[in-house]
Amino acid sequence: MSIPSELLREIDAFVRRAGMAPTTFGRLAANDGKLVARLRSGKGITTRTVEKVRAYMRDNGGDRAGGAGGAGGPEAAAAGSADPEILARIAGALERLAPAPLQSAGLDDADAFVWHAEDLRLEAVANVNRVEIFLLKGIDDQMDLLLDNTRRFAGGLPANNALLWGARGTGKSSLVKAVHAEVAAGRPGSLALVEIHREDIPALPKLLSILRQTERRCLLFCDDLGFEGSDSSFKSLKAVLEGGIEGRPANVLFYATSNRRHLMPRDMIENERSTAINPAEAVEEKVSLSDRFGLWLGFHNCDQETYLAIVEGYARHLDLDDPALDLAGEANEWAVTRGARSGRVAWQYIQDLAGRLGKPLN
Repeated sequence: MSIPSELLREIDAFVRRAGMAPTTFGRLAANDGKLVARLRSGKGITTRTVEKVRAYMRDNGGDRAGGAGGAGGPEAAAAGSADPEILARIAGALERLAPAPLQSAGLDDADAFVWHAEDLRLEAVANVNRVEIFLLKGIDDQMDLLLDNTRRFAGGLPANNALLWGARGTGKSSLVKAVHAEVAAGRPGSLALVEIHREDIPALPKLLSILRQTERRCLLFCDDLGFEGSDSSFKSLKAVLEGGIEGRPANVLFYATSNRRHLMPRDMIENERSTAINPAEAVEEKVSLSDRFGLWLGFHNCDQETYLAIVEGYARHLDLDDPALDLAGEANEWAVTRGARSGRVAWQYIQDLAGRLGKPLN
């Protein structure tokens, strides 16, 4: 038997008798919490370390519950002689200092929520950051289709998952939030908006298991959804949307926004086409996720007329009209410096204008 194997057998016997975690043993014996893990993976060990480890086990051998010569040495002796009342007071103090665990909000507590995957809870959002639906310009067709689909879903009728794709800053996520507000106002309490972040997609099945337990209709929303070449979580999303054994709960609809029509960069799709044994099948695997969305809504950069209509709508609604201002001229100049005309650029100009006029945006 080799020295590492023999030493590992001795260590295993020692930690079993002592009731000690291998990482704790490594830190105490050789100031290396990963010592045992490395030995188990077949890594080597220096003679000096072997001597240190065996010396530690020799000096602390025996039953951990023993006296000063027992496993754990002075630590075990101190723990055995500690006053139970003192230990209870220390434990109570630590509990009081520890932050209270965050509780998940109930789906009837609000109309909008954010999913926190790290502790599997929903956080209620009292004030959603959104734009009034009448301020959205140049996307009337997309608005009508999404409104109709969402109203049918809120009313208990069949509806499709929706993918809003296209140019950045063109109102995709603003439309989802505005449509939710419009439908919720018409049917109070009927529809909850639940946002899941892109990086939390692997925890989507856990979220669906929670949403499945309520009768309330839930609009699940993921902004800026997209996948890179090494990301395999799109497969789990496909199974959840359509095709899995459980499938999507009847009370859940999934809306996503993306700058990519197929949710993946073109070079990733082209690479699959050029390197796969069966190019057609490889590409199908990658783009089939977008097929899970029955409703596709495309968004494109707006023309100057639409852009100015957005700016003027914001200015009127926020009482930023000023006869001394050349609103159209300033807005066009702002768009030129940004290299684009979009709803987002229009809003950024309005924020700048409100700041210069000394008016808060309420």
